[in-house]
Amino acid sequence: MAEAQGGALWFGRAVFVALCVAVIFFALLPLDTGVPRWAPPDLLLALCLAWSARRPDLVPALSVAGVALLADLLYQRPPGLFAALTLLGSAYLKARAAALRDAGFFVEWATAGAVILAIAVGYRAGLALVAVPQPPLGLFLVQALATVAVYPAVVVVSRLVFGLRRPAASDGAGGRSAA
Repeated sequence: MAEAQGGALWFGRAVFVALCVAVIFFALLPLDTGVPRWAPPDLLLALCLAWSARRPDLVPALSVAGVALLADLLYQRPPGLFAALTLLGSAYLKARAAALRDAGFFVEWATAGAVILAIAVGYRAGLALVAVPQPPLGLFLVQALATVAVYPAVVVVSRLVFGLRRPAASDGAGGRSAA
């Protein structure tokens, strides 16, 4: 039985990484070759935070750091800054996963929204600190707010398509039930 739980755990972790790589891949596809008028939501960040809040056992820190660093390199962002902030935000939500489970979805969404905005402000401050050219503030805020707005959709898709459920209180902090 422990092998089945361990296999489900590793399968869930592999699904998370594969899903993150798919999000990066589709974000890189040149579907619209015109000049963008708005910044799309950061689905990778929303995915990392949603899975961290709902199933912290399926989202190890190394996986979050690896996919976020891969995104930094492929999106041609300064490597490591957004990855570090994503890792910190993910760790914050993982530490509060049990409290978020008991509080309900709107508290989870508000907490994830606050983390997304904190990551956005921290990223902009980090870029300003090293004098890297930045996108306009309005575009930057639109992307952060769009990411907050798309968070419930990411949770719903994760729940319906991938069966991502919050662990029951009886499962303990790890929540070793199937992905």
